[in-house]
Amino acid sequence: MNRNPTIDPNVLNLFDGYVHGRISRRQFLDRVGAISATGLSATAILELLSPNYARAQQVSPNDDSIEVSYQDYDSPEGGGLMRGYFAVPAQAEDRLPGVIVVHENRGLNPYIEDVARRLALAGFIAFAPDALTPLGGYPGNDDEGRVLQQKRNSNEMLSDFMAAVRFLQDYESCTGKVGCVGFCFGGWMANALAVKINNLAAAVSFYGGQPAAVDVPAINAPLLIHHAGLDERINSGWPAYQAALDAAGKTYREYTYENTNHGFHNDTTPRYDKAAAALAWQRTIEFFRQNLV
Repeated sequence: MNRNPTIDPNVLNLFDGYVHGRISRRQFLDRVGAISATGLSATAILELLSPNYARAQQVSPNDDSIEVSYQDYDSPEGGGLMRGYFAVPAQAEDRLPGVIVVHENRGLNPYIEDVARRLALAGFIAFAPDALTPLGGYPGNDDEGRVLQQKRNSNEMLSDFMAAVRFLQDYESCTGKVGCVGFCFGGWMANALAVKINNLAAAVSFYGGQPAAVDVPAINAPLLIHHAGLDERINSGWPAYQAALDAAGKTYREYTYENTNHGFHNDTTPRYDKAAAALAWQRTIEFFRQNLV
């Protein structure tokens, strides 16, 4: 169930436009003020919709069954010396497969770190790079994080995450089989990594933008694609992507979660849908176990 299912869909669409840079904060506040019938001010609605990381943490950083740290790695064609959040099962006797976790368009926030811990709890080595490393790293709040990420070149960030895959493939306790999962911007990045890395073992995209049809034949990794039913912006690109995948004979599974919004997996905002998020995550873990283990 959503944290606040009564929010006007038009307000959610405006919020999507704001967080993805299509409208400014002032435009969001002005337009919400004109349509809101909740009795809340536009500023209060923005605060309600913004992430609250204190209210959702599924796996504690102090959980005895995992070990967490920050790791540096080199991205010579991207941001140079990069940093990411590392989560591994504690006292694993054998080498394990790895998963790169790609954040949204605001840097390595607490939600994404929690996702990495969930993967470690499921038996994977999880590595979540911070694309904001060259700019000082995630600044502690998403609004500033979005501004910073807009300053980075998308091709350089792609290089950063490609370098992260290579780093994890070569990591001493990793089997070399590495997949990726990403959300929003990270969903687009997961699709892009599948195009660019011919030995990527699996890719999972949560409501992410699609690659160009001409690039689809380069994909070797099996794909798992999650869409939110109400996410018209992202979903509009799916038919062409699906047609290209089918034409190229690629392996993929796609699920659309009805009556959910873009960002439904993020349990720190009212767009979160508990049932859909749990089902999508179950499918994701099963997919990784089938393709990485």
